[in-house]
Amino acid sequence: MIEIVAGDRRWKARIDSTPAGRDFLAQLPLELTLKDFGGNEKIADLPRPLTRKDEPVAATPRAGDVAFYAPWGNLAIFYRDGHHSPGLIPLGRIEGSAAPFEERGPVKVSIQPVATAPSK
Repeated sequence: MIEIVAGDRRWKARIDSTPAGRDFLAQLPLELTLKDFGGNEKIADLPRPLTRKDEPVAATPRAGDVAFYAPWGNLAIFYRDGHHSPGLIPLGRIEGSAAPFEERGPVKVSIQPVATAPSK
C-alpha cells in the first residue's frame, strides 16, 4: 500500500506485487508534480525507469489505475478510463475515487509507503 498526499487530501493505493510494482516501491518516498495529460490522467517523471521484466507489452487503463508509461519513463494516475496503450505497465489501483485528480492544473504530491502490521 502507498499513500498519495496533496495538501489536505489523501489517497491510498494498492501496488501490485510485480517486478515493476516492487521497483516503484523501492523509489519511495517521492515528491512529484503531477501534470494534466490527455484529459484522462495526471503524469510525472520518475527518478529512474522501472523494470519491464515479465510485464505486459500494453494495457488498457481504467479510472483509478496507477501505471508506468515505459516509453517516457513517467508515472500515470488515471482519473478517467484510457485507451489501449503499448508500453503502459499497470502498477496498482487507488482505493476509492480518483475523480479529485480531474481538477485542472498541476498537483504537488508526496507518495510514501504505508506501514502495514505484520500478519500472524
